[in-house]
Amino acid sequence: MDSIELIGIVASLSLLAGWRLYAVVLAVGLGVRFGGFEFIGLPGSFGALHVLGTPAVIVAAGVGAIAEFLADKVPIVDSIWDLVHALVRPVGSALLALAVVAPDDPAMTVVTLLLGGGGGLIAHAAKAGTRALVNTSPEPFSNVAVSVGEDVVTAGAMWLLITHPGWAAALAAVLLIVTGLMLWTALRLLGSLWRTLRRRRRSEPPTLG
Repeated sequence: MDSIELIGIVASLSLLAGWRLYAVVLAVGLGVRFGGFEFIGLPGSFGALHVLGTPAVIVAAGVGAIAEFLADKVPIVDSIWDLVHALVRPVGSALLALAVVAPDDPAMTVVTLLLGGGGGLIAHAAKAGTRALVNTSPEPFSNVAVSVGEDVVTAGAMWLLITHPGWAAALAAVLLIVTGLMLWTALRLLGSLWRTLRRRRRSEPPTLG
């Protein structure tokens, strides 16, 4: 496995974990448990991933994935969930990325830590910002539609990563572009909404009493 493919796997896992941390950990854990390391084309020397295949981690990730799946479909609750996980997702993404890299390569370890934490943080910010924007809509079904869309993208990307690890770099590039567009759009629209609310507040007549 060359460095580009390895970095692609790290970046893909980190970005996906920023959206659905527990689901990604669960998918990797099940792959390790039942398919060895062949499921993402990693040699057996990457023993740190074995931890994700233990029953305790699989059960914990499964419970978290179910809780996140349900919480993410409820307006406001999803934003509270995102707020609680503002630190959990980036840290989890970094640790997941570090588990992929051999510990005897300091340079790659540093690169992996930066990619993992940074990718998880960017993806989380994009998801949280998009969901906060969707929650301003009076239509509750839009929230469910966005959440289901994220579920489908995460599941499809994980399937692609597992079955075609050679495409990891291309997948990471696509995920980064999608995440960047989500973050840019969310920040721009939230900023516009904030300015509109400030103008309305300034134009309101003062209350008596």
